[in-house]
This record gives sequence, C-alpha cells and structure tokens, in this order.
Amino acid sequence: MKKSDFYFDLPERLIAQHPLAQRDASRLLVLDRADGSVSHRQFRDLMEYVQPDDCMVFNNSRVIPARLMGHAVGHTTPIEVLLLTDKGDGLWECLTRPGKKTRAGVDLTFGDGLLTATVESVQPDGNRLIRFHYDGVFLEILDRLGVMPLPPYIKERLDDPERYQTVYARTPGSAAAPTAGLHFTPALLDALAQKGVRLAFVTLHVGLGTFRPVKEEELADHVMHAEYYSMDEQTAQCINETRAAGGKIWAVGTTASRTLETIADERGHVRAQSGWTDIFIYPGYRFKVVDHLLTNFHLPESTLMMLISAFASREMVMEAYRQAIAAEYRFFSFGDAMLLY
Repeated sequence: MKKSDFYFDLPERLIAQHPLAQRDASRLLVLDRADGSVSHRQFRDLMEYVQPDDCMVFNNSRVIPARLMGHAVGHTTPIEVLLLTDKGDGLWECLTRPGKKTRAGVDLTFGDGLLTATVESVQPDGNRLIRFHYDGVFLEILDRLGVMPLPPYIKERLDDPERYQTVYARTPGSAAAPTAGLHFTPALLDALAQKGVRLAFVTLHVGLGTFRPVKEEELADHVMHAEYYSMDEQTAQCINETRAAGGKIWAVGTTASRTLETIADERGHVRAQSGWTDIFIYPGYRFKVVDHLLTNFHLPESTLMMLISAFASREMVMEAYRQAIAAEYRFFSFGDAMLLY
C-alpha cells in the first residue's frame, strides 16, 4: 500500500483556526463500519451510541509549554528549541531552528540564564539531543519561559492555552495535544459516568513523530518515532472486566488506540505496564482490543489517516472524508469529530 492512496484535497478554509466557544458543540460524523453509511450528528449525540458497562479510554497526557526561544552563548541570533522527548536526567530530544546554529557542543541560554543547555549530539534525522541545566523544578521553569507549541497549520493566536488541553489532562509530557479529547466537558464526562459507562485513562506523551509527513511511498518503509506510554492496574482491570462481560472498548483518539494496541496481547487482554511504542498501524493490521474509535479529522497522507483506514477501510474512510468536506466540517486539532462505530 502506498502513501498516495491516502491523499485528498482539503480546502484551506476548512482548517479550524480556533476552538469553538463550547467544547462539546462540535459536529460529529458517524461512520458505521458494518455498511459504510455516514450520519451527521452533534458531538453531544455521542451519548446515544455508548452503552452502560462500555469502557471509554482517554489519554490523560498534558501538553507542556515545549517551545523555547533562546540563543547560543556569545551570540544574539534567536534560536528556537522544541522539546520532543524526555530522555531523563535533563536530556531531551529536540527540534531546533536554525539547525546550523545548534551543532554538537554549542551552549544555549534561555530567559537571561534562568535555563541553560548544551547540544550533545545531532541525530541522523536532524533532531538534537540537548541536556538542560537549571536550579529548581524543570516544569516550573518551562511554565515561565516556554510557549504552547501549536501545530503549524494554526495561524491564529490562542487566547486561552487551556483550550489546547483536555479537561482531564493530568500527566505533563506531550508536545502536542491528544485532540480527540478536546470535545469533552466535565458535564459530559459526568453524564457518561451516570449512564454507567466506565471511564479509564492511559498516558501516551504525544511527540511530533506521530504527525510528521510520511516520506516513503511504500508504507512498509516508514518508521515511527517512539513515544512513552503508561497504563495502571485500575485501567487494565477496567478493560479486561469490560471485555469479559461483553462490553465494548472505546478509544478516545489515535493515541489511546496506539497505546491499547501496543499493550494488548493476541486475545485482547491487557496488563499494567509502561514503556516506549513505535507501533505503526495501517491497513492490514488486525485490532485486538479497540471496538469503537473517536477521533478528529486528519491530514492527507498522515499516519493517522492510515490508522483509521485500518480500523474501518480505506474506501469507507475516503468516502466519509469526501462527505465531510462537502458538508464543510472543520478539520484538524480544533475541528469537528468523527466516530468510527
């Protein structure tokens, strides 16, 4: 299967530049995988599809203010550093711009020296391994110096950074939001719980590797960047008990899906664990634990398009996208939602 199989033409006007005033006021396109039919609903109508004793799994990772502006020691040229992956002990994998100013051995400074760093190496893909030096708590320093790293297709300023966080975000570490969850409100979560839906949480720290363009034409040649995930015993028990009782597992977002499919064995059984995943899901993959998938609308030729095309079929997904464009759904991070049922 080829990358070009997942191309579609998207009018720029359909790329949502800002969130709606109400999180759950977005539209919901429902794709029935049994027959390929498409329904046009509102996100609040999700309540009609989820059943008591189903388990809905959310990614509770929180986006950190991962974009830093600084300069090399002894120079004034601005250097942008985007934190991607925490390697431990102050070492981060980063994107830098301009790259020629961040060769191995270069010392960097941010915020008048409140935070300093050293570029330790340049990776084969161009990313930098940078070790940061600081006194105090790193995340607190980031809160003072860093900026929320919005995707490049969002051109407008975000007045409230919390709108790029889910209401249940708890564990800091992502460079991008798990955007399918942005539609949920505390009231909607309460309504789900009151209906008898079991709510469970995993953590997958979203790196930019998930969203990077696929360069290889043959999908089998594409390599995903690894991302950190974690599932606790409470969530594992919820999933296993739900499946044993005949309930359905709902994944809120592609990141939750990738986490669940990484952890599940061939029988769909999960256990508490943490680690790193570079799972790449594309058509031909057999899902082991996810029954229903709630997601946003994705970029052409992206790994996320390939994942949802594995969950339904490429033909069903491309037709649903054709209808979404014709009906002028809002696309990408602040856009509308899609339920693959």
